[in-house]
Amino acid sequence: MKAVITRCASAAVEVAGEIVGELPRPGLLALIGVTHTDTEQDCAKIARKIAQLRILADEKSATDLNAPVLLVSQFTLYGDPRKGRRPSWSNAAPGSVAEPLIAQLATLLEEYGLHVEQGVFGAMMKVSSVNDGPFTVLLDSAEIA
Repeated sequence: MKAVITRCASAAVEVAGEIVGELPRPGLLALIGVTHTDTEQDCAKIARKIAQLRILADEKSATDLNAPVLLVSQFTLYGDPRKGRRPSWSNAAPGSVAEPLIAQLATLLEEYGLHVEQGVFGAMMKVSSVNDGPFTVLLDSAEIA
């Protein structure tokens, strides 16, 4: 599982002209990609890092500040652009694998006491954000102890 975590002053996800998720106050935008071999253990690793990374103001974590998280599925994190002009998406898990893991990640973040908003899995989404810093961190569950 891969994640791109951005510290944001504000962020929102729009589907078909309607806002379906947004940060009610400054927090984290988390773009999440799932691959075929990801498990609930990968969700737990990513959830812990999102909740506990000290990347917010004054080196505080989301749990320290009760900061909200906007969670957006992003299969393109597993795109492979090395050959040709069109990326391959073969490393991205199909929806039947990825969607339950994204839902599990949201549940785990809520268990940390965080307010979680989400995009709509598989939908064409317009994601907007006002990055704070900007400050962005890349996570890969395979590299987290």
